[in-house]
Amino acid sequence: MLDWPLLLIFIIVVALIFDYTNGAHDCANAIAGVISTRVLSPVAAVTMAAVLNLIGALLGTEVALTIGGGIVPPGLVKGCHGLVLAALLGAIGWNLLTWYLGLPSSSSHGLIGGLAGAGIAYQGWATPNYATIYHKVILPLVLSPLGGFIGGYLLMLSLAWLCVRMRPGRANSVFRKLQLLASGLMALSHGTNDAQKTMGLITLALFIFHRIPALEVPRWVVWACALTMALGTATGGWKIIKTMGHKIFKMEPIHGFASATASTLVINLASAFGAPISTTQTISTSVMGAGAVKRFSAVHWGVAGHMIIAWVLTIPAAAALGALFMNILGWLGLGR
Repeated sequence: MLDWPLLLIFIIVVALIFDYTNGAHDCANAIAGVISTRVLSPVAAVTMAAVLNLIGALLGTEVALTIGGGIVPPGLVKGCHGLVLAALLGAIGWNLLTWYLGLPSSSSHGLIGGLAGAGIAYQGWATPNYATIYHKVILPLVLSPLGGFIGGYLLMLSLAWLCVRMRPGRANSVFRKLQLLASGLMALSHGTNDAQKTMGLITLALFIFHRIPALEVPRWVVWACALTMALGTATGGWKIIKTMGHKIFKMEPIHGFASATASTLVINLASAFGAPISTTQTISTSVMGAGAVKRFSAVHWGVAGHMIIAWVLTIPAAAALGALFMNILGWLGLGR
């Protein structure tokens, strides 16, 4: 039997539960379009997303290393056994609060905020790596939704010009097939970014507890996070699928193809640079961009306002909660 502290085992379990809920929540990113346009049935779409999320999660660790080693310096917090748990509790606490209030929230930014806040509570304001946070979190936080909107708009505009003489029935037939391909690639790219965030946290916890000599993601961690996210995806997020597929604007296959392709490009670019981004925000703005080509009034712009609230509040609020939980764990004798 592994001679591991119960606290470390508990942290890994909590991290995997977070990974599961992330998969259940964010599966809508990839498959809402193909369901709303009736390209696939909900069961077939969720199955496709689960399998491709699993494969995508096995394709790299760049984002995991940003989460594990870029937000707070591992050497500075090594031995702080409660740090990762406080970060997770901060992120989960913010997710639950925003769920109760009905506000949109990014689990990715919640994790980053919780980790930074826990680090500040442990070693002071100089603990977080602000340069990495700026370049790999703040800039992508702003640029990825903008990239999604602009990409969705330009791609949809180009397709509209190319298909202007195509009969509607023929266009729908072609883009139903292309949308299926684009949604599959979207699910694959989602796995390469989102599953790696939990990998990074577990790897940091193993390093803090002196179970690995360097901040390198063990293969069992990769598989555990990949399988857990795939399982979460398989359970679906039906309410979110309905919101993504219908409430932003009524999509047709050509819009689904344009938005999925644009968001896939943005997410893959972010993953290549190790930037943990919100896939929800990226696909939402891609859908808005594709819908704006039809007419600006076709898009429900209130969704954009809610997303801006999430951008502004999530990281500092999760950081405050992470710091609070770090202090509570300290009082309980688990924070050091």
